[in-house]
Amino acid sequence: MTASIDFVFDFVSPNAYLAYWPLKEIAARHGTEIAFTPVLLGGMHKLTGNAPPFVRDAEIKGKNAYAQLEMQRFIMRHALDRFRMNPAFPFRSVDIQRMLIAAQEQGRAVPYVEAMLRAVWEDALDVADEAAVAAVLGAAGFDAADLTARARNEAAKNTLAGNTEQAVERGVFGIPTFFVGQEMFFGKERLGQIDELLGEMA
Repeated sequence: MTASIDFVFDFVSPNAYLAYWPLKEIAARHGTEIAFTPVLLGGMHKLTGNAPPFVRDAEIKGKNAYAQLEMQRFIMRHALDRFRMNPAFPFRSVDIQRMLIAAQEQGRAVPYVEAMLRAVWEDALDVADEAAVAAVLGAAGFDAADLTARARNEAAKNTLAGNTEQAVERGVFGIPTFFVGQEMFFGKERLGQIDELLGEMA
């Protein structure tokens, strides 16, 4: 197996959803795995001085409109037609990020991520609705009460904060960011470069 793909990840980013599915295909093709590093994008923005593109570029005529065009092109290219912008975006993701850490401890990060990505970015899940989140978790085979309790302990909180700080120290400033070994790639538009690198490493 070649080097794993480290995905610096926060559910709040629509690009996390868009990048994951083609990245999954790339990983499968190269016989490697995706390892998630849960972070808080909002905390990362505070540490780096960055801001969401729709805020940062709001005063630049045409730039956000072009970003939307490129997003639609990406969606069409990868047949991601189930994607829907969550009406609560940008929402508070800290709880479901900590649940990802708890799911990782159980060795079940992938089913958790896939269930929550679909719920948030296809089915408009309100992540502030604990009953709705619990229903998604139950349908995915998780004990919602247990996962929620694990997510609320100090260890999960400290891990998420530490992951965020360490990611920034590695040079991360936004989502989605990926590492293959020491090589960093930012943005869903870099998936082809990851594909090429993994091919070279085989």
